[in-house]
Amino acid sequence: MRLAAFAALGIGILWYPAFAAPAQPKRLDIDAVNNADRSTPAVKRISPALIKAQVLLDRKRFSPGVIDGHNGDNLKDALKAFERARNLNVDGELDDEVWAKLNEESSEPALFEYKISREDVDGPFVKHIPDKLEDQANLDHLGYTGPTELLAEKFHMDEDLLKALNPGRRFDRAGTVIVVANVRERPKLDKNRQKVTKIEVVKSDHILRALAEDGSLIAVYPASIGSKEKPAPSGDYTVRAVAEDPTYTYNPDYGFKGVKAEKKFVIKPGPNNPVGSVWIDLSVDSFGIHGTAEPAKVGKTYSHGCARLTNWDAEDLAKLVSKGTTVTFVD
Repeated sequence: MRLAAFAALGIGILWYPAFAAPAQPKRLDIDAVNNADRSTPAVKRISPALIKAQVLLDRKRFSPGVIDGHNGDNLKDALKAFERARNLNVDGELDDEVWAKLNEESSEPALFEYKISREDVDGPFVKHIPDKLEDQANLDHLGYTGPTELLAEKFHMDEDLLKALNPGRRFDRAGTVIVVANVRERPKLDKNRQKVTKIEVVKSDHILRALAEDGSLIAVYPASIGSKEKPAPSGDYTVRAVAEDPTYTYNPDYGFKGVKAEKKFVIKPGPNNPVGSVWIDLSVDSFGIHGTAEPAKVGKTYSHGCARLTNWDAEDLAKLVSKGTTVTFVD
C-alpha cells in the first residue's frame, strides 16, 4: 500500500532514525586493524579490535601472550592488570573506558609493514622437533622449524594470524614485505626509579608480576606454573643468574610422564629447547623462570615445575632483573 493511501485512512506513520551497523571490514588487513574501533566485527572469527588491543597491551608490558585476535584468558588477565594499574573497574572486559585509555596512551599503529631480511630466512632451521625429550637430546640445535615460526615469534604473533594477515605471501624470501604486529619496542625504564626489585609468581592466576621497590607494577606476563610431577615451590627466593640460549638437563628424579631415561641427558640450546631462549635461575635447586617452545600454550597448560613464559616475555623480564631480585611464589 502506498504512503498516500495510509494518509487517506488516517493512519499515522512513525519514523525512526536509522542506526548504522558497524562497518564490516572487507578483509583482515592492516587498515582493518589500525582503523578498528571496539565494535568492529570479526573477520573469519578473528577480531581486528582484539588484535589492536593485544598489541597495545603488549607494548605497555601487560602481556596478552600470543597475539591472535581471540578473547582468551590471557587477554582477560592482561586487561585486569591494566584496569587495576589505571584505577578502572577491574573486570577483564574491553569496554569503552578501557578502549579509550589504551588508545589515548598510544600513537604508533598496531600493525606495520616489515621487509623480511636475509637473517630471517637463512636459518639454520630444524625440519622437525621431536615430541620426546630423549629424541630432542639427539639434535645439535633446537632452532626454529622455518621462517614462519621465526617471524611469528619475532612479532609475538600466532602463526595462523601471521598467515591470515598475509594471504599468498611467502615468508621464506628476503625482501618480501609483510604485515606484522608493531611490538618492536616496549618502553625503557628509568633505572633510578623503576628498577624491578620483586617478582610475584601467582600460581592461582597463572601470571607473573614484576614490581618496583614502591610496589608499583612494571610488567605482568601470563605464565604456566608447576606440574603434578614437579609442583612449583611456595615462599621467597632470589634470582641467582640469567642464562641466554641455555641448555636443558633432564634428571630422572623429575619423573616426568613419558620420559623413560634412567640417566641424566642434556638438550642443546635454541628457541625450541624445553626452557626456550632464556633461563632465570632461582635460589631453589632446578627451578627457574624460562621461555618455551610452545608460546600458544603459556598460561593454559602446566610447566615442568618452573614458571614458563613466552620466549619474548622471558627475554624482556631477563633485562629487568638482576642478581638478588626477590622472587615470591604466591599460592
